[in-house]
Amino acid sequence: MAVDYVFRVGGEGGEGVISTGEMLTVALARSSFEIYTFRTYPAEIKGGHANYQVRVADKLLLSYGYPVDVLLAFNQEAYDKHIMDVRRPNGVVIFDSDSYTPAQEPNLIYYGVPLSSIATEKIGVKLTKNIVALGICSQLFDIPAETFEELLKEKFGRKGETVVQKNLQALQLGREYMKGQPKRDSIKMGRGPVETKKLILSGNESLSLGAIAAGCRYYAGYPITPASDIMEFLAKELPKLGGYVIQTEDEISALGTVLGASFAGKKAMTATSGPGFSLMTELMGLAVAAEVPAVVVDVQRVGPSTGMPTKTEQGDLYLACYGGHGNCPRIVMALTSVEDCFYGTIRAFNISEQFQMPVVVLSDASLGHRKATVPPPDLSRVPVIERRTPTAAELVNYKRYLYTPDHISPMAIPGMEGGGYVAEGLEHTEIGYPAASDHDNHLRATKKRYGKFQEVEAIANDLVRTYGDPKPEVGIIGWGSTEGVIREAVQMACDKGYAVGALHPKILYPQPLKKLSEFIHSCKTVIIPEVNYSGQFATALRKRFAYDFIQLNKCIGLPFTPKEIFDKIEEVVTHVHSNRAAHTARV
Repeated sequence: MAVDYVFRVGGEGGEGVISTGEMLTVALARSSFEIYTFRTYPAEIKGGHANYQVRVADKLLLSYGYPVDVLLAFNQEAYDKHIMDVRRPNGVVIFDSDSYTPAQEPNLIYYGVPLSSIATEKIGVKLTKNIVALGICSQLFDIPAETFEELLKEKFGRKGETVVQKNLQALQLGREYMKGQPKRDSIKMGRGPVETKKLILSGNESLSLGAIAAGCRYYAGYPITPASDIMEFLAKELPKLGGYVIQTEDEISALGTVLGASFAGKKAMTATSGPGFSLMTELMGLAVAAEVPAVVVDVQRVGPSTGMPTKTEQGDLYLACYGGHGNCPRIVMALTSVEDCFYGTIRAFNISEQFQMPVVVLSDASLGHRKATVPPPDLSRVPVIERRTPTAAELVNYKRYLYTPDHISPMAIPGMEGGGYVAEGLEHTEIGYPAASDHDNHLRATKKRYGKFQEVEAIANDLVRTYGDPKPEVGIIGWGSTEGVIREAVQMACDKGYAVGALHPKILYPQPLKKLSEFIHSCKTVIIPEVNYSGQFATALRKRFAYDFIQLNKCIGLPFTPKEIFDKIEEVVTHVHSNRAAHTARV
């Protein structure tokens, strides 16, 4: 029997909701299943509602899934918030019977468990309530106990043997309690079919590993949700490779030191979210003017201003593409999956180094925090590219901003004899000398900076993914982390006989115009789903192609589900078919 289930844990911040979900996720992955997660947590320092969802299956997963099969609700609020998502017949609800007794919905199976009293009376530690719940799940759904035991030893080993034993006891008591209860549901996990060794990574961890593989050896940043994981990961790993991680006083300083490190010859990166990226716009201009490579990661969250710091959105596209004064070209990429976070980050460094331009990498909260099983990286898939440096002959009377046929000038590293120059923010000549009053020189320099886009656009056309019907009537264009849910929705549509196909570019600015044009004009109509209110990518494409795209916008701090996109596809397909029938009747 195929396995494909969605587990959701909900409760108050401080009840161990996120750690429960994470341990459940790792246990399922170590039991040889594919996993795909989503989590959301409060912005408050203490308290507030949190939930963690993991989808587990014996096949490749593209979305966090819907509806919920198992709801573990630690309190009444969690039950009330999530019960409407448990829509499958015989869906399972596990609740703390010491805390509340829910009004039971028909067609669902309820297990009331005295989680709090087991933790406080039998173990003496109220905080072990979530571990008791893991024991319940282990026994009820046949998730191997040894995987949880290994996890608890790994997680709590540094806190001492007493803490480890208390948690092992909590796990065992949860299992023993459930052994005495009749099983009334049909969910059974056991061991999965995944035989190849896979990694369990979050998007932020995968991105960090990609930066290391690309040769990044300098990172500077300022803590901000949901990007802080990147700095924390690299702070542990970069020093092992002779690299440096600096926590600066703000985001402006972070990008400033990144540009300094890049000027000195190091591949360098910073990561932030919307508010921090807003502060970086002036120094983005310096990177453009001085032609200094730099990678800037924006793990998007809900705005404007402080917005909803722990919720997800695709709201920074305008800022990424156009944020800056004057003519300020930069390259904007968007990551699509946990695996793509690795390879996409290598590509970002390659493109930045090759074209000596800043590259903005767009992720978002849902992707950054998402955990998934991914194959071990294959470094041969994306060979690392280094920046162009001057030859001995080019160092004679060296011109840092030499006009070349491909608009890329050899970049000297400090210490190269004859390679000294000023990386000037003022408009400058080929040698880097300020020329702030030379009108003709400014036009030449601007053309040089924008001239790189021609080759970048060719790369952008190569980094486009299409799937679904090769000759679609209804097309979908997505970007960033919507790729998986769109793919799943397209497959649902194709299984139903609809002619639906999708296109997903990885470089958003400059746009892959050739591939976009071919796709758009091959369809009868095109839907653009985005996790923002105004449809930022749809607006940009509408200006370019003068095409009446159908927008599907979600703006509540949560990502799409496949069903939401499929429902829109079905609505549009029905409209296309009815229009065709009406046209045939008129003819």
